[in-house]
Amino acid sequence: MLKNLSIKNYALIDDLNVDFNNGLTIITGETGAGKSILINALSLLLGKRSDSSSINNLNKKCIVEATFDLSNYNLKNIFTDNNLDYDTDTIIRREILPSGKSRAFVNDSPVVLNQLSSISQYIIDIHSQHQNLDLVNIDFQFDVIDSVSNNNKLLKEYKVKFLKYKNYKSELKLIKDSKLELSKAFDYNNHLLDEINNLNISDINLDDLENSYKELSNFEDIKSDLNLSSSILNDNEHGIISLMSKLNLNLKDLSSKSNSFLSLYNRLNSIYIDLDDISKDIQASNDRLTNSPVELSEISDLLSKINNVLRKHSVDNLNDLIIIQSDLATKVSKSNNIDDEIQSLNSFIKTMESELLVLSKQLNSNRVNVIPNLVKNLKEILGDLGMKSAQFLIEISPVEDFLFNGMDKLEFKFSANKGSDFKLLKHSASGGEISRIMLAIKSIIANYKKLPTLMFDEIDTGVSGEVSNKIGDIMQEMSSRMQIFTITHLPQIAAKGESHFKVYKTEMDDSTTTNLIKLNNQDRIVEIAKMLEGDNISNSAVAHAKQLLN
Repeated sequence: MLKNLSIKNYALIDDLNVDFNNGLTIITGETGAGKSILINALSLLLGKRSDSSSINNLNKKCIVEATFDLSNYNLKNIFTDNNLDYDTDTIIRREILPSGKSRAFVNDSPVVLNQLSSISQYIIDIHSQHQNLDLVNIDFQFDVIDSVSNNNKLLKEYKVKFLKYKNYKSELKLIKDSKLELSKAFDYNNHLLDEINNLNISDINLDDLENSYKELSNFEDIKSDLNLSSSILNDNEHGIISLMSKLNLNLKDLSSKSNSFLSLYNRLNSIYIDLDDISKDIQASNDRLTNSPVELSEISDLLSKINNVLRKHSVDNLNDLIIIQSDLATKVSKSNNIDDEIQSLNSFIKTMESELLVLSKQLNSNRVNVIPNLVKNLKEILGDLGMKSAQFLIEISPVEDFLFNGMDKLEFKFSANKGSDFKLLKHSASGGEISRIMLAIKSIIANYKKLPTLMFDEIDTGVSGEVSNKIGDIMQEMSSRMQIFTITHLPQIAAKGESHFKVYKTEMDDSTTTNLIKLNNQDRIVEIAKMLEGDNISNSAVAHAKQLLN
């Protein structure tokens, strides 16, 4: 319910702050006093577009803020879906800057207009003869039927499965589209993969392989260099080791005569030992070295294949080639397994279709069963509202495809006069008739679901006193379960409210402002008497006003 409304610097409103109670709240005032300004200001909280033309003083921003008590509504999931903090006392605020830009906040968290609309639609609902009402919208008409038929739980289950079904269908289409592309590329990818697999690159050290190739291809030169090195080191008379051995003995003898030469001896002895080890390693390498033209040819061929594959894939090392190998393996595997995926998805889809079909039939059955009673109740209520010849023809016919709410096509047809053909509601009902039909429907579905705060804007325009009295009775009965506002010019309706506010204008210093005041019992008597007779009220008008209030 709407607990508090604050409006600053909007149209003719300078600064307004008012608290509201539950039940039926009446708003009255002379034509042009600014009742529509209240509606327009509240519409900003529903996500209506705004501009700077609605700002009274262009030196200040406009602020419309409302506090709603949501304790009786199950809206926590709606807030969660919009990434907003939930509070039973929720504050919605719109600010319009002098530049025309606007900002919206829910519990002080900034929101975009789409978020604001998705939340506020569950909180407050404004109806006017001059608006394109939801009643002619097919989604709203389905919502009416499903509310009366208690389909909401069943419909929720259907929509969850329908979403999965749509996802499966989308995934299947993507896979089928990719199958064609994969089929075209399969042979090529498979060829590339075989080419890499045949190299066994996971077992290859490219540096070792290239070194082996260099060693085998330079066999003669390496053999000659090793022999020469061995000869230089080991020649009996002039070899380095022979000479080092003599020098080593000389320094050893010298160090025995003086410790000052011991360091020289130790250094030379260390070099002598290293040279001896080098000589042995050279000899071992020489003994190991073999000439193998066959192995050289094999290594040369393998290096050539590896380098060709590296160039083909624009990489320069085997690690990158292994990554490409893995990617190709995935593509080839996907091509091989895609038929299994398609078959699996088709199986899921058939299962979902069977489940959706069962739910759709139950939804259809429930809807068809409640239509006669819904039509009967609508005719009875509208008869009391002065539309005694109103007739409804609500037709549900099956469709072949699964829709977001079942497999039904709904046509909500209406005839206002006897003998007239039935036509779709949006083509056959006037603004006043739409308003009364909407009131009748809301009064019916209020018995089945929790409705948001309803605000009716002059729903009683052009009706008789008897009909207006019935309109007031319906709204009064509905207000026992929900909060209702109605802007009215009729005393019969004004007298039925639990609270009564008056919209009025004041003029001061060449400026005009719109205000809203809550009337006490005596003020209500005067206001309703004026509605009955005009400004010059008589005693009989006052008596009549008291009678209406009682």
